[in-house]
Amino acid sequence: MDRNLALEAVRVTEAAALAASREVGRGDERSADEAAMKAMRAALNVLQIDGTIVIGEGEADETDMLYIGEKVGSDRSGPPIDIALDPLEGATICAKGGQNALAVVALAAKGSFLSPPAVYMEKIAVGPNLPPGVVDLDESPVVNLRNLAKARGLDVSDLLICILDRPRHEDLIAKIREAGARVMLITDGDVSGVIATAQPLSNVDMYMGIGGAHEGVLAAAALACVGGQMQGRLVLRSEDERARARRRGITDPSKKYALEDMAKGDIMFAATGITDGTLLRGINRFRGGATTHSIVIRAKSGTLRSIEARHRLDHFGEVFGE
Repeated sequence: MDRNLALEAVRVTEAAALAASREVGRGDERSADEAAMKAMRAALNVLQIDGTIVIGEGEADETDMLYIGEKVGSDRSGPPIDIALDPLEGATICAKGGQNALAVVALAAKGSFLSPPAVYMEKIAVGPNLPPGVVDLDESPVVNLRNLAKARGLDVSDLLICILDRPRHEDLIAKIREAGARVMLITDGDVSGVIATAQPLSNVDMYMGIGGAHEGVLAAAALACVGGQMQGRLVLRSEDERARARRRGITDPSKKYALEDMAKGDIMFAATGITDGTLLRGINRFRGGATTHSIVIRAKSGTLRSIEARHRLDHFGEVFGE
């Protein structure tokens, strides 16, 4: 893929983030999500690509935009690109004015992303520069903590584990604390939680727990760019979910997916902060303009670029790339 597409991806997440920023703290998740979706779709349709959404807002019968299988881009003769996206990662966070709301997109060649249905996924993730297989979904939390601590030359008590604050994780949290490790609970936004394992300043050593499968693929795309490790396994709770998985071509519902099973190849990943968080600063709006803070990573080079931009809001809605 043309490396210039990476900067175009940032413009896509900037557009979604700027639109969602108008809804921060207003208490309306749906309005925030719709604003981000409309802006991201418009920005994607400016790109000179033949794009297909493989991770999106749902199936075609569940949403009227950014659905799985929707074609985007302005050039059907252009390069075929698969797209994984979340216009507003953390809709509840945005509505409540909390931390870590993001706009996220990942681009890659056709066939690069796992495309599961919108179900849950059990996940475990660590950052780069660790021995292969240092953690494993099939191991107990205590064994994973000990193995990670040994690999990093730390005590288990030094480790900080990021987990979604959900009742389903009460037993997991108890086991981690009993082993002596610390826990950082987040209310939403497990894409940023997984990515935090690859950010030294976040102090997060490992992500564990059950969250959305689509978010799992997006997080895997980011980790694939920086060399982290991740495993996932779908959590199918009903016959309907198992049938949906079969329709997506998933024949082994208990399969343990490695990082490269979920995201591979020359991936371009971009994210823009909507509210302040461990990964990115949120949007600062002022009279007539706004500032954004984004990252863009390309797997081929492994380079992470941090991009700060100042936008004229009188142009927003007319164009989505300068």
